[in-house]
Amino acid sequence: MLKTFNAILKNNSIQWLDETPKIELDTSVNVYVTFLEEITINQTKSNGQKMAEALSKISKNNIFANINPQKWQQETRQDRLLPNRD
Repeated sequence: MLKTFNAILKNNSIQWLDETPKIELDTSVNVYVTFLEEITINQTKSNGQKMAEALSKISKNNIFANINPQKWQQETRQDRLLPNRD
């Protein structure tokens, strides 16, 4: 016969609220967990609009205007020399 025990699951630990089941601590016991309340997961709200505004401000400042992309790439990548190539 299946018995039901009232408990709270918190941080992957069970806290028994009413009657505590008699279980040997060194054995494994199969259990079924039923959530009585809908679990709400905190979802971070997207700040897409704020991000778009920030990127727009950065693009208006034209901070990369004085950078030579080819020279920057050569300095950043620091490629090794390849045989038979200039």
